[in-house]
Amino acid sequence: MNELLNLVADPAAWAALVTLVVMEVVLGIDNLVFISILSNKLPPEHRTRVRRIGISLALIMRLVLLSTIAFIVGLTAPVFDLGITGPVGSHGEPGFETAFSWRDLILIAGGAFLIWKATKEIHHSVDPDKSDDVLEKDKVTVVISNVGAAIFQIILLDLVFSIDSILTAVGMTDHLPIMVTAVIIAVAAMLLAADPLGNFINNNPTVVMLALGFLLMIGTVLIAEGFGAHVPKGYIYTAMAFSAGVEGLNMLARKRGSKKDH
Repeated sequence: MNELLNLVADPAAWAALVTLVVMEVVLGIDNLVFISILSNKLPPEHRTRVRRIGISLALIMRLVLLSTIAFIVGLTAPVFDLGITGPVGSHGEPGFETAFSWRDLILIAGGAFLIWKATKEIHHSVDPDKSDDVLEKDKVTVVISNVGAAIFQIILLDLVFSIDSILTAVGMTDHLPIMVTAVIIAVAAMLLAADPLGNFINNNPTVVMLALGFLLMIGTVLIAEGFGAHVPKGYIYTAMAFSAGVEGLNMLARKRGSKKDH
């Protein structure tokens, strides 16, 4: 109790909390985009429920991982080494790691899954398969299957994003109460933004392709991180913000063009 009171009275703790909340919200955007795209594949009456389930699972997973911080930090210890000498960089550092930890393997697997999923969705958008149309009598079974598949895929990606999120939190503060508070606030923000973002993506087909492009980029970055090639997050989110800004201008131009036609 005294520790909590000391944290409340410590300006540095508040600064750490605000910084960590911002970082967690930014990291949560990737997760939220993935959940929105998956949920939009479902019938409208199931979308909100699946989004809330996915985000709730993200919160539970993060809190469980926070309770096992020592184990999570241990995931960064190498478990095997390929023993290959990679190319040397300009400053004499190795071009990529050959010693892999469980975190590296999880990031590589998660990145590969994201690339596979985004590529599959892009292919479906460009060349929709008419065989996906089902008879009326089979719709209930298909919906149940789709909801279950969506939740399962959300759980897999929640695990990847949660580990990345918690390792970021551990690197920014040593105080567990600050980590827990930041995670809860960030997930609450995700919960509030889930439906507006999902509806916005669903109502703007070109944004769907942009979001799938984001997922491809994020998947590639996760794989690169797994192989030891660190990509500064600032570059990633700057590219995403720039692309979103260009798409916003395109949407504004289309909207004004449609008004002139009428």
